[in-house]
Amino acid sequence: MKNKWLNRVRLGVAAVGAMDFATGLALVFAPVVTLELMRVPVPGAEALVYLRWVGAFVGAVGASYLLAVRDGGLQLETRLVAVLKFTLVFRLVAGCYSAAAIWNGWLGGMWASVPATDLGLVALQLWVLSRKEWRQ
Repeated sequence: MKNKWLNRVRLGVAAVGAMDFATGLALVFAPVVTLELMRVPVPGAEALVYLRWVGAFVGAVGASYLLAVRDGGLQLETRLVAVLKFTLVFRLVAGCYSAAAIWNGWLGGMWASVPATDLGLVALQLWVLSRKEWRQ
C-alpha cells in the first residue's frame, strides 16, 4: 500500500516539476512566444529581461521537484516530503502575489492561471502531506 502511495506521489511530483521546468525554460528562452500562447500582452524589451529572470526562478523550482524524484541519496519518501514542504513557501508567495496583482489591476485577468495553479498546488501539497500514508 505504501509503495503504491509513494509511486503516485512520485508521478505527481514529477509532473509538477516538468511543468514548472518547461515553463521556466520557455520564459527564459522564448518569452514572447510563451506570453502569446498564454494570450498575455507582450511587454517592452526591458520588462522581458525581468520576465526571463522570473523564468529562471520558475525553472529552478521545477528542477527541485525533478531532483526529488530521481534515484539516489536519501530515501524517496524523505525526498518527496522535503520538496513538498520546501516548495509550499514559494508557491504560496507567488500565488498570493499574483492574485493580489490581478486584483489591483497590475496584471490582467489572463494571468489568472498563475495564482490558480500555485494556490491549487499549495492545497494539494498540504493534503498530500497530511495523509496517513506517510505514517504507516
